Amino acid sequence: MSARLHPLRAEGIDVLRQATEEFTLVIRDMAELQERIKLLQEDIAAPLGEQTNRSVFTLTVVTVLALPINIAAGLLGMNVGGIPFADDKHGFQIVVALIAGFTALACWQAIRWRRKVS
Repeated sequence: MSARLHPLRAEGIDVLRQATEEFTLVIRDMAELQERIKLLQEDIAAPLGEQTNRSVFTLTVVTVLALPINIAAGLLGMNVGGIPFADDKHGFQIVVALIAGFTALACWQAIRWRRKVS
């Protein structure tokens, strides 16, 4: 047992202390690397999240703009009596004007929201 250092001897304690200090430095370096990795991930995720938000906003605007025509098509496509303006000579033009008005209102609102966001 003379070739190995005995842990209770002074030389063994010094070797263990030095190994512990080196291990502590390695752990500290690893913690710093983890922090740097987290910061890099946040830097990468921020623009990606911003782009996703813009895409979702664009899809929402398109959906809102298509809503009036879809509602009108759904209502007028039902096979029931009492369709509005059915007996009126200009009924179709009235419905088209109403749909165009609602769509223009939705466009104006979307542009206003977009200016607030930007």
